[in-house]
Amino acid sequence: MKPLTRNDLLSLEAYAAERSDFRARVIAHKKPRKVHLGEHLTLIFEDRLTIQYQIQEMLRVERIFEAAGIEDELGAYNPLIPDGGNLKATMLIEYSDPEVRKRELAKLRNVEHDIALQVGELPPVKAIADEDLERSNEDKTSAVHFMRFELDDAMRAAWKDGAPVFLSCTHDHYPVRVQLDANQHAALGADLD
Repeated sequence: MKPLTRNDLLSLEAYAAERSDFRARVIAHKKPRKVHLGEHLTLIFEDRLTIQYQIQEMLRVERIFEAAGIEDELGAYNPLIPDGGNLKATMLIEYSDPEVRKRELAKLRNVEHDIALQVGELPPVKAIADEDLERSNEDKTSAVHFMRFELDDAMRAAWKDGAPVFLSCTHDHYPVRVQLDANQHAALGADLD
């Protein structure tokens, strides 16, 4: 997928007029791109449309309309668009109770390095996490992480041939493995073109 440019974005005025319809379209688009790893980890696989929405929302909230500000947002968000040989995801660690969340984030320190994707019987590939900055420290992990899964030619071919795809977490405190359903398999597989 090619990166977004200023020409791909709506002006603040045009976005305000289309926001409701655009938002509904993105919410529907994200449904098969969301994978729950157990009850508390969610991976949302990004693509050009999801990132365009993020940028449009940032421009709207921050009231950014000058070229330099728009370019800054493009520079920050374009790296989250997959390039055909990889998948990119935002991982959320979700606990509704603040005290439980605090305790669990301490237990889940470095969980972002224990997420893997496997296509069929091929060896799993670990996520490359938080390339922009480290989000775990000595005390806890962050509730949000950014991940990249690099898939080689064999993995992409097996995916296209219909091999099952699995996501897993091997962290000692949160071991889980799930298989993508048919809708997830198709939606994420389209990113590998």
